[in-house]
Amino acid sequence: MAETFKLRVNGRDCEVQAEPNTPLLYILRNDLKLKGTRFGCGEGQCGACYVLFDGHPVASCDTPLWSVPGHEITTIEGLGGPDAGGLHPIQQAFIDEQAIQCGYCIDGIIISAVALLQRERDPSDTQIAAALDRNLCRCGTHVRILRAIRTAARAMRASPKR
Repeated sequence: MAETFKLRVNGRDCEVQAEPNTPLLYILRNDLKLKGTRFGCGEGQCGACYVLFDGHPVASCDTPLWSVPGHEITTIEGLGGPDAGGLHPIQQAFIDEQAIQCGYCIDGIIISAVALLQRERDPSDTQIAAALDRNLCRCGTHVRILRAIRTAARAMRASPKR
């Protein structure tokens, strides 16, 4: 039976009605129309559906709606854009370094990178690889992805804004 849930997504409060076990991914895409979070494998194994859950990357495809109230959810749309006063440094770095090819996995990769850069200002290549370990990508832009994360880290260290 559907219940009402109060959520905080991208800094905004919202209410949705759904079954408690509905995956957060479905709520984000279908109810809140946030299409940046992608359906990949549906089993929490590929990273395409990652969102920040209180600052930690989690697979929204296997996060039940009942577990979300009281937590801050940030999607790719919540990182930057016109409403946020510009792109997040990681988004800009991915553009500048041409690290996006097909784009399907990139939003999840960016979410993982943001979580890493929030806890580690100057990550090593080993730390970057570990942070991206659960993100699957077949495009072949891995070198540019790593370069973009290093570029964003430098930009974020130079700017106290983020």
